[in-house]
Amino acid sequence: MGKTKHSGRIKLPGKPDPKLWVSRMPFGLGRIKPHHIRDTLKVAWENRDNLPYAARILTQGVCDGCALGVSGLYDQTLEGPHLCTTRLNVLRLNTMPAIRPDMLHADIDELRKLDSAQLRKLGRLPYPLMRGKGERRFRRVGWDEALQTIAGKIRAIDPKQLAFYLTARGITNESYYAAAKVARFIGTNNIDNASRICHSPSKTALKRSVGIGASSCTYKDWIGTDVLVFWGSVAANNQPVSTKYMYAAKRKGTKIIVINPYREPAMDGYWIPSIPESALFGTKLADDFYQVHIGGDIAFMHGVMKSWFEMETEAPGSAVNHAFIKAHVNGYEELKAHVLQQDWQELERSSGLSQARMREFAELLAEAKSAVFVWSMGLTQHRFGTDNISQVANLALLRGFLGREHCGLMPIRGHSGVQGSGEMGADPFSLPGGEFKGDDIARIEREWGFELPKWQGDIVGVSLENALLPDDHERKLKVFYTSGGNFLETMPEPDFVRSCLEQVDIRVHQDIVLNTSTLVDAREAVIVLPAMTRYEQPGGGTSTSTERMVYFSPEIEGPRMPEARAEWSIYAELAALVRPDSASVLGLTDAAGIRQEIARAAPNYDGIQHLHAKGDVFQWGNAWLCEDGICPTPDGRGRLIPVELPERRKPEGHFYATTRRGKQFNSMIYGSHDPFNAADRYDVLLHATDAAKLGIADGDALVVYNQFGTFHGRAKTAEVAPGNVELYWPEGNMLFPKGVYEAFAGIPEYNTAVVVEKAETYHALKDTRYVEKRVAELEMETLG
Repeated sequence: MGKTKHSGRIKLPGKPDPKLWVSRMPFGLGRIKPHHIRDTLKVAWENRDNLPYAARILTQGVCDGCALGVSGLYDQTLEGPHLCTTRLNVLRLNTMPAIRPDMLHADIDELRKLDSAQLRKLGRLPYPLMRGKGERRFRRVGWDEALQTIAGKIRAIDPKQLAFYLTARGITNESYYAAAKVARFIGTNNIDNASRICHSPSKTALKRSVGIGASSCTYKDWIGTDVLVFWGSVAANNQPVSTKYMYAAKRKGTKIIVINPYREPAMDGYWIPSIPESALFGTKLADDFYQVHIGGDIAFMHGVMKSWFEMETEAPGSAVNHAFIKAHVNGYEELKAHVLQQDWQELERSSGLSQARMREFAELLAEAKSAVFVWSMGLTQHRFGTDNISQVANLALLRGFLGREHCGLMPIRGHSGVQGSGEMGADPFSLPGGEFKGDDIARIEREWGFELPKWQGDIVGVSLENALLPDDHERKLKVFYTSGGNFLETMPEPDFVRSCLEQVDIRVHQDIVLNTSTLVDAREAVIVLPAMTRYEQPGGGTSTSTERMVYFSPEIEGPRMPEARAEWSIYAELAALVRPDSASVLGLTDAAGIRQEIARAAPNYDGIQHLHAKGDVFQWGNAWLCEDGICPTPDGRGRLIPVELPERRKPEGHFYATTRRGKQFNSMIYGSHDPFNAADRYDVLLHATDAAKLGIADGDALVVYNQFGTFHGRAKTAEVAPGNVELYWPEGNMLFPKGVYEAFAGIPEYNTAVVVEKAETYHALKDTRYVEKRVAELEMETLG
């Protein structure tokens, strides 16, 4: 994959640079910004009953927050300690005591009065629970009863009526691998993971464009690259330690560009708490923002490439790296013809940016000798997400920004464990070390010693919808086994998702805490299994970072939930109960043995078997995938892919809508106010000119609606691209359509068209044909 080894940590500059300061007022007094010292003290207070254990987790364990990959307090990018509020906010999940019995066994309606944040604060799950049809309370059960009930039901149904799902909540590679193996051992290919609703288009697009399914570069490549582009990614908010890398990059002269509908305050300027200069005066991160329309990225990138081809006409070699293309890339002439036929007026309408602005960005990249493109869910969570990422790959291939220092393609992960999920085979389209097809199936059958089911498994959204099929349908979902996750707060149209969950015969929630989905009824029973955290897992565990670093996180001495079990061991015991006559071939007896298996089953992970102590780490694929332009494709070449401009028309007066994250870690919300813009979670962000046209003032009650749902909130003017609105996730999820999945990767659609009105206008006219007419206009359009 690559021959150059990661070169190790680098030092930050010692002298301050006032040119990068946000303000000369110490600590950003008077500004809207996170209060890191206050938040850290708050976390210390919350963990006061277990401070020594909390300290050991922070100093010995691998971060179970984002996927930057911090082991103890150190990473592989910069010297010095790293600690962020995301990791601190997750910390209490590992140190809190068990839920009090009076709350755990309260009437189900009393528990349903609590939201997920309140349920989480009740404490850890102490022992297995079951609630049968018509029962008002969870009752305590033993592990034998719980697992025998699940196994008995699985034996009684068609394997196609069983589905597994794993979130990325601190889950280790060992657990993903065990789940992937157990699912196929039991006979089902319906197994999916959290990347389905975040980065599945990244893997799909990178595979077809350059033959890889992960970041091609490292965080070190940010530092000193000519241009660092964040595309639909708010790394300062979601991966706070990354602000140190951005600081280091700025000190090396790197230009940072953000392409996003909202001028994100966290990317404009940030007070980095572990860098004294920045903690005092802040750091200007972004050099420029290109505020595209929601879903306008493909048009914008067409405009950039069209500018390059026009520049080539004016001065050959001024924009395109012809030597790189000749040696390493297919499809140049086809892409060029496709791009040149694009109409500038249409590109401007679709992108929301002028031709001049697109040309400006094109010239910036044309003059750059190196660039790294970083993206996240702003590009992936569309019904054309794979095409979005292929467009980014097109830009990199045309300029040769691949396979060398300070260049690359990076889908930055939000969860510490999710990169390894598909690589371990916990995916309907994947197996350990390969795809669910042909030679890889035969290879894994030889390794595992049993035959795999050959039918194509469903993505998790389809599995949920299958709960509504007739009872005699071969794919009617009857057992849904989910390790973490809360689909009421992650999927579009939550009421529809609730109806699906209620129609499953037996739902199994393997988790460390309760959430709102755990409390939904099932047709026969809801079973809750208490899992260990990664720090409790006997024999330790591993996780894979965004930059393909595989870290070992040791078992850490501390208090335990007496009946909690390692997730991989629960899967193994269940499988042995379902197929006792064949259990001897399963293996999965200890964590070290699982790592030995992974090394054989997933060749890129050869080396994981040697990880056994704190600080152990290796990087699969080495520093750069596609090194020297050689891609792991059949012919060793990258592929330029002509991408069609998505249809995004909307009626006059309507808005494009999407969601953003606030004070939260994925769907785990830690506060009601966004520390970067002071917005409430029910605020609707819109541009001042749009608000003025509608007669809306800050704080006005609003109704945002379409044919899918209705959202009640308040107006907050912000630097959002005109014609667009942003709401918080998951609060705004009722506005997005159910059952709309990206064609190649299966990610749900999280963008739509909406009507925005003052609440008084909406309610005054709701009994007339007015609202129905406005919704009917939306139904006439196709929107991405």
